[in-house]
Amino acid sequence: MNDKKSFILRINPDTFQALEKWAADEFRSVNGQIEYLLHEAISKSGRGRPGAKSGDKVKPKGKEKN
Repeated sequence: MNDKKSFILRINPDTFQALEKWAADEFRSVNGQIEYLLHEAISKSGRGRPGAKSGDKVKPKGKEKN
């Protein structure tokens, strides 16, 4: 069973076209490229879990169980 969350994304056509080319250049789907970019942004901002890999679930800060 897939544990990924699905949602609708509305995006400017020019932005989508740029993502499409970027994804093709890196041998990813547009969805995979968006997921990769989001993961990178979360990691760089320090909002992800330490040592989390792309595809790992991201837990919001302050929501850990004690």
